[in-house]
Amino acid sequence: MYSIYVRFTCLEGKREAFVEKMRSEGILEDVRNEDGCIKYDYYFSEKDPCELLLIEQWESKEHQQIHCTLPHMDKMREFKDDYIKDTVLGEIQI
Repeated sequence: MYSIYVRFTCLEGKREAFVEKMRSEGILEDVRNEDGCIKYDYYFSEKDPCELLLIEQWESKEHQQIHCTLPHMDKMREFKDDYIKDTVLGEIQI
């Protein structure tokens, strides 16, 4: 299994709106239906209203890399800058 975290710093007041945009555009459903996707979930920081955490789990690193090239991820990149000002990624060792 391959697991990563993505820590987003959202523009003020845009954190929940970003997740809702991902949901309403069908991107969350598309990702969760991808071959090899085990988990793709967002978590809100209780302390920082601009922090959003995404946990991804995939059957393999290759599945996650393919995920990044799919059309629904291109669609997300079209609006991401309207909501997100910084993104930090890292691998999770389980």
